[in-house]
Amino acid sequence: MSGKRSIFEEVSDDTPRRPAAQPGLIDRGRGGARRGIRAWLMVLFALVVAMIVVGGLTRLTDSGLSITEWRPVTGALPPMSEADWQAEFDKYRQIDQWRLENQWMELEDFKRIYWWEWSHRQLGRFIGLVWAVGLLGFLIARRIPPGWTGRLLIPGALGGLQGAIGWWMVASGVVSGMDVTSVASYRLAIHLGLAFVILGVIAWYVFLLGREERDLLQARRARERRLFATATGWMHLAFLQILLGALVAGIDAGRTYTDWPWMAGQFLPPEPFETTPIWRNFLETASLVQFMHRMVGYALLAYGIFAWARGRGSAHEATRFAFNAALAALVVQVVLGIVTVLYAAQLHVAITHQLVAVLTWVLILRARFMAGYPVADTIRGAKK
Repeated sequence: MSGKRSIFEEVSDDTPRRPAAQPGLIDRGRGGARRGIRAWLMVLFALVVAMIVVGGLTRLTDSGLSITEWRPVTGALPPMSEADWQAEFDKYRQIDQWRLENQWMELEDFKRIYWWEWSHRQLGRFIGLVWAVGLLGFLIARRIPPGWTGRLLIPGALGGLQGAIGWWMVASGVVSGMDVTSVASYRLAIHLGLAFVILGVIAWYVFLLGREERDLLQARRARERRLFATATGWMHLAFLQILLGALVAGIDAGRTYTDWPWMAGQFLPPEPFETTPIWRNFLETASLVQFMHRMVGYALLAYGIFAWARGRGSAHEATRFAFNAALAALVVQVVLGIVTVLYAAQLHVAITHQLVAVLTWVLILRARFMAGYPVADTIRGAKK
């Protein structure tokens, strides 16, 4: 039995102590290289945006059918001699686009459109390489957080599918004797739509990796369910508008009716159902496709104002700001859409319209994310 101690006696270091609290137990073993993976995904995001821009320029310059074969590996090398260039030009001269529209072309003219399509395909190969090398590196280093390996495989799988769909799209225009001079508009819509899906997946991962796992778990309990559902509807309507924009680009519908707010001086365009069967008009008749794009644009703006009004009621400052930013981008996009019509889809205006579509899409996703994983405010207003 131990003796009595003086109140002034020092306690020895071997006195049992309560173990110190260790913060971040949720993240222990789960952190991985969150910052490194996030940076890698941001590089992929920027490359996909560049891919969308180059793809848009390829379409606007009517360059997409200049390469008439799909050679995923050997096609990485461009023609290396004049004989090679002539062989590629001869293949192009066998399709309807050259026969009906471009017989005026000489070899030098062909080279200009060839380089656009080659650059588009080459950028796709480079994106695949960046994804594969990055994922392999994180796997070898064992720095992928638990539960993220499958997620990080998704962008690569979607990218591979995108390459196949890209050729499926091009193949619809590489024909002879069918009087076809461009790719099928619905295939172009699927191709662009998948590009925005890939962009959205990467952006969502970047949002998730920007927060610690414990913060995400806490934030999810505070999810604003009604606001999250509203933002989900906004996202779906925006995606529909993106698909319709691709249909407009696919048949050059943006260059047909260049007055606003009317079309040829009236609300409904003339002869919107001139093709049979009737369903083809919704994909191939320029007047009806542009009309649908306009109407869904108005609906998207109206819904965006509704979503923004709901977002203003959020208890979280960061969420309110996210909805403000999404609506602001949407308003700019609507104005740009009108300008694109008035200027008959001139190259610089049309590509700016496409870029702002990317920005609007990502900001709507950001608003949805903030509704699902709100950042709480302290009493002093600081985020926690």
